[in-house]
Amino acid sequence: MSRFTQIDLSGVRTISIGSRKSKVTPKDFARVLPGDKRSLTAFLDSFPRILAGNDLRALVRDILRSRKRNKPVILMMGAHVVKVGLSPLIIELLDRGVLTHVAMNSAAAIHDVETAMWGRTSEDVATNLMDGTFGMSRETGEFINRALVKGMADGQEGYGEALAKKLKASKAKNSRVSIISQCYEHDVPVTVHAAIGTDIIHQQPSMDGAATGEMTFRDFKVFVHSVKDLRGGGVVLNFGSAVIMPEVFLKALTVARNLGYKAQGFSTANFDMIRHYRPTMNVVERPTQGHGRGYHFSGHHEIMFPLLSAMILQGER
Repeated sequence: MSRFTQIDLSGVRTISIGSRKSKVTPKDFARVLPGDKRSLTAFLDSFPRILAGNDLRALVRDILRSRKRNKPVILMMGAHVVKVGLSPLIIELLDRGVLTHVAMNSAAAIHDVETAMWGRTSEDVATNLMDGTFGMSRETGEFINRALVKGMADGQEGYGEALAKKLKASKAKNSRVSIISQCYEHDVPVTVHAAIGTDIIHQQPSMDGAATGEMTFRDFKVFVHSVKDLRGGGVVLNFGSAVIMPEVFLKALTVARNLGYKAQGFSTANFDMIRHYRPTMNVVERPTQGHGRGYHFSGHHEIMFPLLSAMILQGER
C-alpha cells in the first residue's frame, strides 16, 4: 500500500478530437518534392507552414511590402557575416534595391576592408595571441585609422563613407565583394559603429581616439536619419551582432521618437546561432511593443542568410 493518495480519474470529461481546436494538420506539413520538380521555387514553397516556416514567409512579405511602399529595409550586422562569405549576397540585395541602409560594427568593417584591399581576412587568433602579434597587421590599422583622421579633417562624412572613399581612391582589387564599397556605389548609407577598445586597429600606434569617436558619432546620426523613417512599415534585420548593433538601434530609435518622428509600425528580425538577451529585448521585443512585429530565427548565418535572400529574390519575380 502506498502512503500517498492518487487522484481518481474516472470522473474526467473527454471531448472528441473532431471538435478539439488543433493547430497542425497534414496540409501544413513539409512537402516532398518529385525528382523532376526540385526547383528553388518549389523548394522554398515546400517548407512546413508551421512556426518558423510561417514566420520566415511573413518576414519576407514584410520586406517586399516595405520596398514596394518605399519604406526602409535596414540590415544591421556583425563581423561573422563577412567572415562566413555572405558579402556577395548582401551586395546582390543592394543591386536589386532591397536594402536601404547597412549598419555594421567596426569588426565587420575591418574584415570588409581586408578582403577588399588584400583578399584575405580572419587571422588565426589562438596562434597569433601566443606571441603578441594578434591584431598587429600594420596595413589594416594604418589604412583604416588614417582614413578616419583624414575624414574628420576633410568634412562631415562619417566612418563608413570615409572608408568607402579610401577604398575607391586605392582602387581596391576586390571592391566588387566589399559591402562598404558597393553601398557607396549604390548611394546607400553604410555606417560603422565602433566601441573603442574592441577592435584590432585600436591597439596600434596609428589609432586616433578622437577621430574614431567623432567619425562613429557622425555615423550614429546618419543611422538615426534612416531609423526615423520606420513609420507605418519598414524592416530592421539584425544578423550576428549580439551587443553593439542592438544597443545602437535602441538609442537611435529613442532619439528619432524624441525628435517627434513617429517611428513605429515596423517589423524587426534577429538572426543568430543562439538567442541573446540584447537582440531579444532591443531588436525583437521593445522596439515593436504595442505595434509592428518582431521575429526570432536561430541558425548559422551561412545557411540562414542565403535562405532569406533566395526567398526575397524569388518573391520579387
